[in-house]
Parts: sequence; structure tokens; C-alpha cells
Amino acid sequence: MKGVSGLDLIHLQIMWSRLLSVVEEQAQTLVRTAFSTAVREAGDLSAGVFDLQGRMLAQAITGTPGHVNAMAASVGFFLEKYPIGNMVEGDVYLTNDPWLGTGHLHDFTVVTPVFRRGDAVALFASTSHVVDVGGRGFGPDARQVYEEGINVPIMPLVQAGTMNRFLLEIVAANVREPLQVEGDLYSLIACNDMGRRRLDAMMTEFGLQTIDGLAQHIIESSRRAMLDEIGKIRPGVYENAMRVDGYDRDLDLVARMTVGEDGIDIDFTGTSPISGYGINVPITYTQAYASFGVRCIVGASTPNNAGSLAPIRVSAPAGSILNAQPPCAVSARHIIGQMLPDVVLGCLHKALGDVVPAEGASSLWNPLVMGGHGVTGDDDYGDAMPFTINLFHAGGTGARPGKDGLSATAFPSGVRSTPVEINETIAPLLVTRKEYRIDSGGAGHNRGGTGQVMEITHAEGAPFAVSTMFDRIRHPPRGRGGGKQGLRGTVTLASGPSLRGKGRQPIPTGDGVVMNMPGGGGLGDPLTRDAGRVADDVRDGLVSRQAALDDYGVVIGDDGTFDEAATAARRRQG
Repeated sequence: MKGVSGLDLIHLQIMWSRLLSVVEEQAQTLVRTAFSTAVREAGDLSAGVFDLQGRMLAQAITGTPGHVNAMAASVGFFLEKYPIGNMVEGDVYLTNDPWLGTGHLHDFTVVTPVFRRGDAVALFASTSHVVDVGGRGFGPDARQVYEEGINVPIMPLVQAGTMNRFLLEIVAANVREPLQVEGDLYSLIACNDMGRRRLDAMMTEFGLQTIDGLAQHIIESSRRAMLDEIGKIRPGVYENAMRVDGYDRDLDLVARMTVGEDGIDIDFTGTSPISGYGINVPITYTQAYASFGVRCIVGASTPNNAGSLAPIRVSAPAGSILNAQPPCAVSARHIIGQMLPDVVLGCLHKALGDVVPAEGASSLWNPLVMGGHGVTGDDDYGDAMPFTINLFHAGGTGARPGKDGLSATAFPSGVRSTPVEINETIAPLLVTRKEYRIDSGGAGHNRGGTGQVMEITHAEGAPFAVSTMFDRIRHPPRGRGGGKQGLRGTVTLASGPSLRGKGRQPIPTGDGVVMNMPGGGGLGDPLTRDAGRVADDVRDGLVSRQAALDDYGVVIGDDGTFDEAATAARRRQG
């Protein structure tokens, strides 16, 4: 950096690293204090620190790209309505507006200004997914955002240290789990306050009156590092498209990536128009996951902040499903939005070749499960405990260059699966089956990650409802470089009949729901996979003996080992 000594640069790097630890502690405070299992167990959250211009300087590792990168834009909207000069010490602001926050009403974003000796020095922001916001409940059935729950515009949650009790009462009166939701709002306040205290201690330790100099170093260093990485890609235009299930009709996600000296532009012109259901995506969420797809390959070691995000520019036509305008329903925007990294990676594959993984299950399999009066129509719920719970689970990821895909792992969201024991403790549910789904990972030199099978019933035998938000049922994850596609997902009643992949559906008395989650696509020719690895997969219950023979040309004996001579002969036959 011009005019800065080597010692100064070391000092700045130490402070930058310290800032990263500050936001990680901020996020862990949210995890420890959250009421919702989505945050406490799955890590469906974000946390970060921003300068007074609203630029994200550091984000916590804990959290999801959809939250973090959308929140990076959200803070600017807060400052437009409440300029930093109008804020005072002790203020806290919030919203769950999908177009000003992170894409749907179930995410509350909270912004807290930090003051030091009377002057504003920074802002902390955090987001968490709450279990309920009223309306139809989390799911894709609504036709307009008004049906999806309470919408809180950007407003004070705390003013000069005084809680806005009127707002809390309004929220509590509109949700099914008022204790959990109110508790999560307090956890967001605590999360940002921890960041404020740790930043104040850091500034005292380093003798800082402002972080403006550090902010400029972070932004400029990250921007240059990202541009250097982009400069290694052959300039040009690279296109890719993906067809997904949609709600009532197939949808096409079409990307055109232009790589130039000043960055990467991703244009989603040609993508399907908005849906009449709640799977539409606000542009900030589209930008969040599309840019994350780039960051997975390009500049992956550069910290995520406003500087490293700036060279990646994402656009989609207004009125397309990736730039839905109010009052479109957007509750289940993650179904489509979480497909975007795979679409972008397909573009990068054409630019960079075999450094890109195959497609995976991508979007979460996270049903909302509900029980109580009227939830299942005329079926009598009796005296069973009413409940609402969101379960977080996932299929398999695509095979990676040099490695198999990850089984039952959420990518790109990165959230953890909610433990069965936790779900069964806080809701009257019984998970009677949870196991890897054999043969679901696409065959390849590197195998796709394996999906999983889950069967859920009501512990008291009562009827309940499930709001399904699943994709990859009609259109499975595609393999790459000769690898085969992963297995499609299915959702059925335990008694056998099929259920729809999207929408609220009743589960009759004594019945259950079975989710067969998709596996990831394979990478490379399956006939080149080491036969010993195939035999290991068979012994581990990930691949059947028949699939070992049909897909990999590997003959497995009764003892679980492969027959070398028979395998060689089979593979010669192709």
C-alpha cells in the first residue's frame, strides 16, 4: 500500500484478524442465546460489522451466504431511512421486509450503531431465521407477501436504551410461537451488543479513535485481491442454464457470465418469469447466492466483505423469478435461490475446466411441520400438544475435483441438520427412520454425495401437516465430465401415496411422511473409479452390489471384496 510501511501493514493485518474474531464471537453469542432451533442448532444466521458508510468489513464464519451477502446490502437500506447522524447511543433497529432484509419475512435483521466517546464509529448487524411470522406459515403456498405473515418495516426496536414494547406486542399477537420469536429478537440485540463491547475493547487496546483507516485497508486490499484472482480467468462470455421443478411448472434459470478486467458480471436474462406462488426471489438474495457461487472458486481465500464482493455484479430482469417485485410471495425463496451457485459454477466450468464440482441437491429439504386445531382441516387433533417446528436437513452435494461429494450435507447454505433428539424434545414428533439413501449419489470417478431417507410421524398418533419445500424431484442434479446424475428426490406418505414436492399437505391420523432426499451428481467416468473404493462404498451401504456392477463395472463377491479378474473383464466391455 502506497505510503504505508511494512510494519504498519503488519499492524493493520493484526487488527483485521482481531476484527474477524470479534464478529465470530458476535455470531456465537447469537447461537448460544437463540430460542429457535433454526439458529441454535442449524446455524441459520449471519453476523457482521460495517463501517459508517454501510460497507461490510467482516462477517462471521458461522452463518449462511444467503443471510450474510444479503445482509451486506441490507445495512445500506437502514442508513437510507435512519442516517447515522440521527442515531443515538442505545438505539437498535430492525426489519424483516424481504426486499430490505434477506429475502423473506422469516428473517429478522437487526442493526446496532456503535458509539465511542459520543461519536458513532461502526455498526453491527445480525440476522436470524425465526420459527414463525404468522400468516400461512413458512412455505410456498401464498400468492402475495401479505399472506405470508407480519411485515415489519425498518424501525427502532430499542430507542436510546428503551425497548419498543408496542412492537413486541404486535409481533407476539401475530405469531404461533410468541415466546420463541420474542426471545430471538432479544438474542439479536445481545449478539450485536457483544460485538459492540468487543470492538470497543479492541479499539482501546490498539489506541483507535476511529476504524476508518482500517476499513479502507480492508476494502481496498480485498478488492485488489479479488481482481487479481479474476485476472487469472480467460476473459470472455460463459453461459449456463438449469431447469428446476418450480411449484406448478418447470422453471429455467439462465446465466450469462462476462469476465473482464474490472470484474465479473452475471446476468440472468432469459430466466423464467415470476411464479404465482411463494418461491419468488428478491434481487438481494439472488445477488447473495450468485456471488457466493463465484467465491467458491474465485478468490476463495480472500475474506468476504464489501471489497471482495464489489467486483462481482449480479443482475436479473425485474419481473423474472430472480428479481421478484412486491407484492410477490417470497416465503420459500431459498428453494430457487440456493440453486444459483450450481448455475454459476456451470459458467465457471466453461471458463476454468475441471476445477468445478458437479451439481448437488442444492436447496435444503427443510419442511415446516405443524399440529393443532384446524391445521389438517376437519381431522380431530384432540388433546395433543399444538406445535410448529422447522426441520433442517439436506441431500448430497456434487462430486468435487479429487474428492467424492459430501453426504447429507447442506451446500450452498452451509447450515447444519437439526438433531433428531432436539426435534423430538420440543415437538410431539417421532423420527422412525434416518439413514443414507443407497445408490443416490451419481456414479463417477468421484461419486456424488449420498442423500438420506427420513420418516417422521406424530408421537401421539395425531394428524399433522407438513409444508414441503423440496426440489430436484423432477430434475435431478447433473453430473459433470462423464459423471452420472444423482438420484431424484421423492416425498410420500408412510402408507405409500406420493405427496407434492411443494405446498402444505395433511398427514392423516396414524400416518407419517417419508422424505427421500436427492444425491449429488458424479464427476468423471465411473469406469475409472478405483475398484477398491467401489467395494468400500458397497460395504458402507452407499452403493448396492448391482449398482457397483452396472455403473462402475465392479464385481463384488459375497465376502464384500471385488473380483479383480471379473472386474477387469467387465470394464473392458464398457
